[in-house]
Amino acid sequence: MIGGAMFDAVFAVPRQLTAVARRLLVSTLEAVEAVPGIAAALDDVRATLKHSERLATFAAGELPEIVYQLEEIKTRLEKLEASPASPRTG
Repeated sequence: MIGGAMFDAVFAVPRQLTAVARRLLVSTLEAVEAVPGIAAALDDVRATLKHSERLATFAAGELPEIVYQLEEIKTRLEKLEASPASPRTG
């Protein structure tokens, strides 16, 4: 019986090393398989950032025009409120 236990102990370490090596190999393969997915996700992020940049550039270009138009509307409203024939005042 002692011989059987000794035999198991001698081969326990190589089995553990084999199990560790197998887990390491599987993890490495999973990481390698994930690389294309990560690259695709990064491409999506880059495309989103580029689109956001174009949108921000457009908004920055249009903002002065919007401010100008709002000021014109404000001026017209003030003139309407100040006129004597305004429905609010008379």
